[in-house]
Amino acid sequence: MIELNITAGVAEIVLNAPEKMNALNVAALDELAAAYDEAAEGVETGQVRALLLRGEGRGFCAGRDISGVVPADDDVMGYLGGKVQPLLAKMSSFPAPTFAAVQGACLGVGLGLAIATDVVYVAQNAKIGSPFANLGATLDSGGHWLFTERLGTHRTLDLIYTAELISGADAVASGLFSRAMAGEELLESTRGIVAKVANGATEAFRVSKELVAQIRDQRLGLWESMKEENQAQADLCATDDYAEGFLAFQEKRKPIFKG
Repeated sequence: MIELNITAGVAEIVLNAPEKMNALNVAALDELAAAYDEAAEGVETGQVRALLLRGEGRGFCAGRDISGVVPADDDVMGYLGGKVQPLLAKMSSFPAPTFAAVQGACLGVGLGLAIATDVVYVAQNAKIGSPFANLGATLDSGGHWLFTERLGTHRTLDLIYTAELISGADAVASGLFSRAMAGEELLESTRGIVAKVANGATEAFRVSKELVAQIRDQRLGLWESMKEENQAQADLCATDDYAEGFLAFQEKRKPIFKG
């Protein structure tokens, strides 16, 4: 159900099981991890300079495929700890800018896929949240962290207790994701932005991605973060794209970055 297409510097990964809203079983998680590995190899060879993740059909990803799950025999830790968390870590550390186009349902593991992506654009009518109260389960795949970090404790527990979903427009207004767009414009607009980024200074983007992850995960303060920025800038000074960017500015032309 996972497709990977690489064109003009962009790796596009598609969740393609629209009949089940792109819900993910163990086999699909393995396929998705393999697609990210293949795309990462493309970064090393210069074929890939940005990545787009999307879901086919009405929904981005409805979460785990529980259609055949028997609770008494369910290996929850094997699925979440053994498959989902390593996949999300792999996605988060992808060595180039990553984007997701989210329409329809974005729940459970689907929400985790969005959390692990650098930039998330959502359809205004997307449905995001925690439906797990209806299953006797709890929010997973990083959802507690995202909601508490961005929404605060009261709103987080409100969404969890009530199983209410929020729209893409409300999610962006609340600071969960980057931009909300009309559903019919989402994919085309996102592809346009990703194509532009794929022609940018890939190494500089990678450095910023690492700095942001340090601030998030290590809670760096202003001055410590600034020290890391200084060193990153000094390292970038030796790259071809840095030289090209300055030369293009001085010559009053558009830079041609090679990543």
